[in-house]
Amino acid sequence: MSLVLRPATLADVPHLERWDHELHVIAATSDDPKANVAFDNTEWLEEITSDDPASAFFIAEVDGRRIGAMQVSDPALERTRYWGTDCPPNLRAMDIWIGERDCLGKGYGTQMMSLAINRAFSDPSVDAIVIDPLNSNTDAHRFYQRLGFRPTGRRLFDEDDDCLVHRLERADWRIGETDA
Repeated sequence: MSLVLRPATLADVPHLERWDHELHVIAATSDDPKANVAFDNTEWLEEITSDDPASAFFIAEVDGRRIGAMQVSDPALERTRYWGTDCPPNLRAMDIWIGERDCLGKGYGTQMMSLAINRAFSDPSVDAIVIDPLNSNTDAHRFYQRLGFRPTGRRLFDEDDDCLVHRLERADWRIGETDA
């Protein structure tokens, strides 16, 4: 099977909206046992059509079937300032989720991250990549650490999200090392 990571389009909005309500996606993005949506207050149509040059959404497809999504942003420049107003330049932030439950545990996340990491580091100005899995999501910690990310510390985002931030330095990345 061949996985591709392509820019999200308007045709992907219904899939993003459906994945937003999948229990496994909610569990990966929230510690709130009452949560019924993964990305609270996200209007997917607005996200996909946004003219924010510092943030982009991608769809992962396997043999033409949409299976997941990624967001890649420049945390120092993106409009929401999620990473703070004092975020240093030359970073990329990534979020990943597999939307289709039957596609979990098949290596697609590793392939998606490998493609995104290689793409990010193809820009010589990018020094490192940061991610922010929930502190409680130890499976995600192991996943990212297998890809070379190192924990840098806990941080509270949006007042509710207790995360363990990880970082992958360019110096720790080698071309082909993250190839799927």
